[in-house]
Amino acid sequence: MNNRYDFLFIFDAQDANPNGDPDAGNLPRIDVETGQGLVTDVCLKRKIRNFVALTANGAAGKRIYFTDGSVLNDLQQEAQNAVGIPAAESKAPKNGKKDQATAWMCENYYDVRTFGAVMSTEINCGQVRGPVQLSFARSIDPIVASEHAITRSSVTNKKDAEKERTMGRKFTIPYGLYKAHGFVNPFLAAQTGFNDDDLELLFQSLENAFQFDQSAARPAGSMNPRALLVFKHDNALGAAASHKLFDLVTISKKAEVEVARSFADYDLTIDESAIPNGVTLIRRI
Repeated sequence: MNNRYDFLFIFDAQDANPNGDPDAGNLPRIDVETGQGLVTDVCLKRKIRNFVALTANGAAGKRIYFTDGSVLNDLQQEAQNAVGIPAAESKAPKNGKKDQATAWMCENYYDVRTFGAVMSTEINCGQVRGPVQLSFARSIDPIVASEHAITRSSVTNKKDAEKERTMGRKFTIPYGLYKAHGFVNPFLAAQTGFNDDDLELLFQSLENAFQFDQSAARPAGSMNPRALLVFKHDNALGAAASHKLFDLVTISKKAEVEVARSFADYDLTIDESAIPNGVTLIRRI
């Protein structure tokens, strides 16, 4: 990979909880000062990991390191076994074996060579700084969290069997349009082995991020990608600063709209005349 990339990922949520905050009773994440909604980078990376795991089905080079229920030391032990690190050296491999174990993890795990990982625990496979980084997604306008009381006819404990129903609650937002920034570092890509095929899979994952992520909190059709705008530089260093490219994209609520409830209530404009030489805009969505 010889090119730097900057990209914008724009998606919306309607009558859904795009990213619950466990520190706030699973309320949608929010910037308490501005009221804008937030979706963490970790949440977005999980969508990508899940898509790759689903479509690749454990194929060589596309395994996922961070999965539900995985024991990371066991995965790192597999790498040490593959490069011949004796058990006595597992914490501090000698003769460059740790670097070999790190390279083995990058080669076999898509998310390690894409996002990086800290693998220097009891079974030491080093640390990797990934070439792909994502920002928090932030909503264009403030969001409003709605609380809904729900009931169920079942009970958890036998002592409550005489109760007709138990009560619960769930949270949604009526609507929110979110924007996240992404960056691909070709120098780090050369270190981890991240290549053009991996980049294409990354973009495919974002395009389908919510297609196979439906749940009670995010019903089918409630979350949708609306734009994936990729700025491709013609060299590794890049032809312009990331923030200057991102500033060329403007998203604003239409003048006649008081309360947004769909993507159609917004105008998305790109000042293509100001795109500098050496940068190509690719509209994936």
